[in-house]
Amino acid sequence: MRRYLIFAAVGPFLGRLMLLFATTFASGYWTETSWSEVGNFFVTFAKTLQYSYLLSVVPALILGSIDDILVHVRKIRPLGRMLIVGAAGFVAGEFLHGLRGPNSGLVQFILHVLSGFVPTMISSWLANMYTEQPQAATYA
Repeated sequence: MRRYLIFAAVGPFLGRLMLLFATTFASGYWTETSWSEVGNFFVTFAKTLQYSYLLSVVPALILGSIDDILVHVRKIRPLGRMLIVGAAGFVAGEFLHGLRGPNSGLVQFILHVLSGFVPTMISSWLANMYTEQPQAATYA
């Protein structure tokens, strides 16, 4: 259960942060911004975070369930599991908001799919660190 809570709490937060950074980076916001205007980025992040949780909790829980299923496959080590679940987050990020709109290209594609890949990898790593792992079955 703790695994799902980690994915539900960390995934949308980091996903929104990565997505906002990707859209502002692709639009050229960071090249024309002084340090006094960087606060607008964090204000926008704080104002839109509630919508991120509203729309991203279910996909985060789906990715958490994939991670939970892979925990029970004994031949897959934690790093392999993080990469598999990260790849699923990569695909989910592409389907949700990759290559959409007038500014579509390779850079935008990579920036937008990272908003699915990075939060999923970090959530899987945290779940590996802070949840109990299933024990191997022993027969007497």
